[in-house]
Amino acid sequence: MSEAYLKPLPHIDEVNRPFWEAAKRHELMLQKCQECGHYRYPPGNICPRCLSDKLAWVKASGRGTIHTWTVFHRAYHPAFSQDVPYAVVAVELEEGPRLLSNLVDCKIEDIRIGLPVEVVFEDVTPEVTLPKFRPTD
Repeated sequence: MSEAYLKPLPHIDEVNRPFWEAAKRHELMLQKCQECGHYRYPPGNICPRCLSDKLAWVKASGRGTIHTWTVFHRAYHPAFSQDVPYAVVAVELEEGPRLLSNLVDCKIEDIRIGLPVEVVFEDVTPEVTLPKFRPTD
């Protein structure tokens, strides 16, 4: 873990705090509607399917597939200059929601739609741990 982490960090608020607290424990948590069973991300105060406010945080499998991706060949923030080229992926989790993240331990030329992945966690500051994804074996 680097104390001098220079990349942008997530804005943590009361709605998404349980997600980030779980990430610090190296767990991936999602909101699940207690009325209709819909999993959601990003978190919110009501279910987008049935409009219920009965939401609970549940542990997700951490498994999914690549839905789409892009490769950055230019650093749009100075802290990413040593990373280019790097991939940003949209992972469709087994539970349904899609998360944007980085793909690690994978060559850019090996990325494909449908690639099975699993969550891994990077402790970037004492307060923030980022979920990232890597291909499954």
